[in-house]
Amino acid sequence: MRKIIVLSFITLDGVMQAPGAPDEDRSGGFKFGGWLAPYNDEAYNKIMQKHMAPTDILLGRKTFEIFASYWPEHADNWPGINDVTKYVMSKTMKKSNPIGWKNSILLKTLADIKKLKKSKGSDIKVWGSSKLTQFLLKNDLVDELWLKIHPLTLGKGKKLFDNSAIPATFTLIESAVTPTGVIIANYKRAGKVRTGTVGA
Repeated sequence: MRKIIVLSFITLDGVMQAPGAPDEDRSGGFKFGGWLAPYNDEAYNKIMQKHMAPTDILLGRKTFEIFASYWPEHADNWPGINDVTKYVMSKTMKKSNPIGWKNSILLKTLADIKKLKKSKGSDIKVWGSSKLTQFLLKNDLVDELWLKIHPLTLGKGKKLFDNSAIPATFTLIESAVTPTGVIIANYKRAGKVRTGTVGA
């Protein structure tokens, strides 16, 4: 069984849209693309190198198109990205390799993802892909959340969580705080939600 690990750059209010550059994703009139840049430092980069270790990746259509237009020509900044298998989840794409990004495979259904998870291979990392992540959380397919929580709020924008995630608990397995105030928190899926009365 392969683990599905969601990696996300998020703000305090859960926005994850376009962290890397102004023109990364302006959909919905988003004006704050590149909000991650002021928090990038040596400590942050060291953690990112670990998170970017080569594994197969799973992306939603929009993130796949963004990645496929950039990383084939900038692979020096992400060693191995062109060699790992890229799975893209989309019901509208006709083929998964529209602009020649090698090792790309199209998935169309929940059953496809479940079959992939049960197959042999490396962990599968999900980058960006808000709608896909929400779909995975709704269907209890996320084994770990690796979050980079940045000290700002943006209000509007694509978010990590919506109201469809199933009730679930997670255990903190690793954490760090960078000099710029970014909280790095890695969580592992634990079990069901328990309730009670405080002080009882």
